[in-house]
Parts: sequence; structure tokens; C-alpha cells
Amino acid sequence: MKSHLQELLRAAVLPVIAGTEVRVPDSIQIDSAKDKTHGDFASNLALILAKPLGKSPRAVAELLVKNLPASPRVSKVEIAGPGFINFFLVADSFQAIVADVLKAGDKFGRDDSGSKGKIMVEFVSANPTGPMHVGHGRGAAYGDAISNLLAATGWNVWREYYINDAGRQVDILAISTWVRYLELCGETLPFPKRGYPADYINRAAQKIKDAHGEKFRHAASVVMADLPEEPVAPEGASDKEKDAIKLRQESYADALILRAKSLLGDGYTAIVRSSLDDQLAVIRSTLQSFNVRFDQWSSEAALVNSGFVQKALARLAEKGLTYEKDGAQWMRTEEFGDEKDRVLVKADGAATYFCNDLAYHIDKLDRGYPLLMDVWGADHHGYIARVRAAIEALTDRKDALNVQLIQFVTLSSGRMGKRSGNFVTLQDLIDEAGTDATRFFYLMRSHEQHLEFDIDLARSQSNDNPVFYVQYAHARVCSVFAQLKEKGGNYDEAAGLAALHRLDNEHEKALLVQLNRFPEVIRKAAAEYEPHTLAFYLRDGLADAFHSYYNAHKFIVDDAELQSARFALISAARQVLHVGLTLLGVSAPEKM
Repeated sequence: MKSHLQELLRAAVLPVIAGTEVRVPDSIQIDSAKDKTHGDFASNLALILAKPLGKSPRAVAELLVKNLPASPRVSKVEIAGPGFINFFLVADSFQAIVADVLKAGDKFGRDDSGSKGKIMVEFVSANPTGPMHVGHGRGAAYGDAISNLLAATGWNVWREYYINDAGRQVDILAISTWVRYLELCGETLPFPKRGYPADYINRAAQKIKDAHGEKFRHAASVVMADLPEEPVAPEGASDKEKDAIKLRQESYADALILRAKSLLGDGYTAIVRSSLDDQLAVIRSTLQSFNVRFDQWSSEAALVNSGFVQKALARLAEKGLTYEKDGAQWMRTEEFGDEKDRVLVKADGAATYFCNDLAYHIDKLDRGYPLLMDVWGADHHGYIARVRAAIEALTDRKDALNVQLIQFVTLSSGRMGKRSGNFVTLQDLIDEAGTDATRFFYLMRSHEQHLEFDIDLARSQSNDNPVFYVQYAHARVCSVFAQLKEKGGNYDEAAGLAALHRLDNEHEKALLVQLNRFPEVIRKAAAEYEPHTLAFYLRDGLADAFHSYYNAHKFIVDDAELQSARFALISAARQVLHVGLTLLGVSAPEKM
């Protein structure tokens, strides 16, 4: 209905602005009226156009109303206050939505044309040095849902996972696994303080031993020979002392990495590959169980090995964006809004994480994606400016990169049935609460707000559980249709559509209003990158209206015409619930 009113106003604007330099606004605001004495909808378009046209808002409103095309859905138009245009709809104006929904089916409210262009959404991209935790899960649910919404509103969406399989964290993973492997072979040696101590490392080590036996075994005395001492922070140590000890622990880890490479030779690469493959297999399995898919998994190591990073550095140099200082190579990011210039290549010749990440973003642009969306954790806030500055320097565009930050997650209640090490993995949470509840709970609050995840509520089978409440509405419709069939009745859609004029009680009108809102909810959720608004609509809008209707009225009644109309209405409600839940990556069960 809002779209219909927007088209009427868009047509009315043209003669009003004819002969001026004023343009038709890209978006015409239509709001639902809070007070029904002011109509059903209102627009502030006259107030927006008043200044550029040099007229009073009320005068502009009068011109717009004068040029409004006639509509069978509008009974009256009034001007209120300083120039608001209020629309009063005919009694059956909302009923047409039922036919629209049933005709469109799963396509209702969607634009799958890809006509808005291409966009790449990179999300999750958790380091493959361990399983995904509950924080990663929120980014996964958000990235997948916003990709669904963008695709449903005309974007050609490509989903990508960037595997950070190069750099020091991979070496730390390798030595952690190797030390555990040596222990399995009977060697006794200390585990590095900066290593990854969780149980999943033991699993990775066991796989290597199962596959290679003792091929990579070296005596602990040989491994440890002449390595620097690894200190432990004493109780009561000051922050300064802790920082100094941490540096010495890092030095020990670096020495152990060099020793592993020296002793193992090509075997070190095999341990790295096996360790990474083990962790990536777990990540892929978790994402699959979470209904998250990607079009491509891009490897940082492959990007480096292909020589693309060096080519990207050469392109930056050709544009005069880099310079040498203190033996390192820097980029002039400060000129483009960053707080200072950034190092690309350190004095020892090692590329920084920023260097490889920037090359990856250049690669994404080179692959023909003019718009990039990155979904990062909130702790990456300080990283945005340098990446955005670098992309602006290369493209002369400020809008090529869109970064969405995901705030942190805490578990507010409930005992987890299992744990991995000293943290809760995403798979743990899925196993406890289920995929549907986990996704819906992640998505029912703005990603810009901290989220307390209530495990007990997510597991409950009650109307207090938001996802249960929405899914139960879908299942209830299915049960009504099943009851009709059991009683020997049949639903005739054509008869139902012909009888829509019978839908005139307050509960039916409330449900029709919610169905009419759906296309706008999708468009707004996608345009503002806020999938939580769709979750909120499904729970507090559509499901709430349906449950109220279900509790107040019967659907299988003696009046055949009224029964047909009501079945058409709830069939449309079921369809919209299904489409909405699917966009959030949540199932729409027929029984609960």
C-alpha cells in the first residue's frame, strides 16, 4: 500500500516541479498514521519540497493533492497541520494484498533481478586456528541474513570467506600441534605459553600421528637445545613486568618455529597444511549446520603465493601512494582520512597483515565487484579507516567499502552441556539451542548493540521464546488446513479470493495491515543493513496479529463464503511467514 501511495505522489510531483530545477525525491516518505482520525497514512513530501520550490509547505501540499491521480484504494485525501498529506483508504483497500501474496508465492516482496548491480559480502573469516566461538556466530548469522536481504531487493550478491592462512598465527598453530604430536610419540617437553592449548589441538595432533606415524618425531632434547628460556609471570607482577615477560614468551615461540622449520624441512609444511585443514573442516561443518553458505573461500596464502601482493604493491607505488622510511615501506593513508600512515612491508621484508588484507581488497575490486561489504567484529573498529583510506586512494571513491561491525555476545543464563577448552564454541551453542533459535536470537537485536544470549529462553517451547512464537504461527496455519482436510473439506483459493470482502473484523484488518507491510520491511531491512527489523516484524507484527486472530475466531465455519475468505487470508499469512523466516535462514515447520 505504501508503494502504491508513493507512486501516486511521484506522479503528482511531476507537474508541480515542471519548469524548475527541482528533482523528484529518490525516496518519498509514507508513514502509518498513529491516530486513525488523521487517516491511514501520511506523507511529509510537501514539507520536503517547500524550500527548493520557494513556496509554503501548505501551498505545495495543495498542488500535490490537486495533481494526485485517482485511485480505487483511496477514499479521501486531506491536508493537515503545516502541510502533511493524509490518506484515507477505502474499506477493502488492504484486502487486495491476499491475492498479491498468493499469486507471487515465495517471490512475494522480493526482487531477485540483480538489477541494482554486484556486491561482494565478506563475512565470518574467522582465523583457522581454532573452532568458531559464539562471537563468530553472530557475524555468521548477520552476514548470511543481510546477503539474503540484499539479494531479495535487487542486488547480485557474492558471499565470500577470507581464510587467514598466512602469517605468524599459522606458525603458532603448527608448533602447538607439533608439540602435542611429539607428546603422543612419547617425548616430554614444555608446551609454549603463546601456543593454543585447547583440546582441539590434541585432535589435530592425533590425526597427524595416525596418518604419518612417527615420521615427524625428534627427540625433545634436540628440539629444546639452546632455545631461550621461556619465563612465567610471577604472581603479583606489574603490567610492565607482564608485558616484558610476554615479549620473551613471544621470542621463545619464534625460536621454536625456526627450530621446527629447520628439523622438519618439508614436513613442517605438511604439519601446517594438516593443522589448517583440520580446523577448516570443523569451521565448514559448523557453518553448514548453521545454514550458512559461501560462494567462495579465498586463501590469503594463495594470494601471497600467486605474486598478487607484490603486484598490488607495485600499483600503489605507481600511483605515488607509498614511500620508504626506516627500511620499511609505508602507505600514505593519512592523506585519505586515516590517523597516520601505515606500514605495508616491515624492515625485515615481512608484509604486514594490512598489506595482505589490502591486496585482497584490491583483488575483490579487480574481480568486478564495485561495492564491497565487510562484516567485522567490533574490536576491528580502529582498522576501518586505514582500509577505507587505501581503497579511496586506489579508486577515488569513498563509497566502495561498507563495513558493518558486530557487537559482542555474552551468554546470560543456562548451563552448557559441553565445552571446548575454556570457551563456548558456536557448535556447542547450536547443539544446545538448535540452529533456528540460535540464528533468530542473534538476529532479533541490532548488530550495533551488545547481545545477551539467553540459552534457557532459546531452548524453551513457549510463546515467550521469540522464534518459537513465530514458527508456531506458521505451524498453526498448517494445522488448520490439516483439520479442514480431516473433516472432509476442501480449500478453493479462487472462492477465497472472490470472498475477500467478508474480511471486515478488527483482527482480520490487523492481519491484512501486517501483510501489506512486508515488502516495505524487506526493502528497509536491506537498505539500512538491519535484518533485526525483519525479525521484529515477524514476531511483534505478523505472528502477533495471527495469534490474536486465531484465538478470537474460528476458521472452519458453517458460512462457506466466510470460511473461504478466512482460509485465503491465513494462507497468505503462512506464505509471508515462510518467506520472512527463509530470509533469516530459519525454518518454517508445519508441525511443532
